[in-house]
Amino acid sequence: MNYIEIFNQYNGNVEDLETFESFINFSVNKLGLKNVMFNVIIVDNNSIHAINKKYRNIDRPTDVITFALEDNKQIDIPEVRVLGDIYISYDKVISQSEEYGHSKKRELCFLGVHGLLHLLGYDHMNEKDERKMFKLQKELLEEYGIKKES
Repeated sequence: MNYIEIFNQYNGNVEDLETFESFINFSVNKLGLKNVMFNVIIVDNNSIHAINKKYRNIDRPTDVITFALEDNKQIDIPEVRVLGDIYISYDKVISQSEEYGHSKKRELCFLGVHGLLHLLGYDHMNEKDERKMFKLQKELLEEYGIKKES
């Protein structure tokens, strides 16, 4: 059994939240994950800016930040992989969907799976790792039916 919580802390309307939750569950299943626990918290630019500044010492908002907890030995829930938290700025979802010319649904789902893959140890610090991570993101989005233009 998986334990996935989505918290909407955005102070406006978040479109396609049900689709987003369905897509995250789809991705978890497609990745073969069992007994995982993680949270997705949807916030605004001010909130993610404060988090980015406090924890990464970067003084600007960003689109997604993850806090991986799987290696934290203080958190021990028998037979459950505690992956961590994914913070997504919905303000960035709006602006980036306009910038990239696709839907807010596609951008929200992209950032969600991007964050999930980070929690699982994927990264994009070099070209090889980036290709691998972005290929998997694209496959999950397309298999679920979320195309670049949607």
